[in-house]
Amino acid sequence: MALQRLFAIALLLACAVLAVMAWPYQAAFSYEPVGPRAYPLLMLGLMAAALLYMAVRPSAIIHSDEAPPLDRATLGKIGACVVLLLVFAGTFEPLGFILASVLTGIPMARLYGGRWLPSAVVVSLMSVALYLLFDKAMDVPLPLGLLDVLEN
Repeated sequence: MALQRLFAIALLLACAVLAVMAWPYQAAFSYEPVGPRAYPLLMLGLMAAALLYMAVRPSAIIHSDEAPPLDRATLGKIGACVVLLLVFAGTFEPLGFILASVLTGIPMARLYGGRWLPSAVVVSLMSVALYLLFDKAMDVPLPLGLLDVLEN
């Protein structure tokens, strides 16, 4: 119980530090009516509210037998997910959204039991569909990277 409360308080302090860092942010230009700092502040506020509840709740969170154990295999999957997300962040600009998504999405699907062919097909189609949704339908520019030659 004490470790859960300490963890919640530590993350609550991290939220406060991040909120102080995000508060003065101003963009040179913005096409959003609320500006660029609203989203991080909203997310930090929601996270802080949940952490505050975790810090003051009357009883500990008790795990049931249905919850997966936190063993070596589970920790390995969590570590692999973190590494894959870091690879995605590092390859997002140079490779572009579609290739970076495919590069990290297929191993992520395989990590959680997906077969090769369905994983490759679904991740590839989802990457292209999400690119078209964001870039064309919602007018949120995403980098094409190496696929830049396909653009007009």
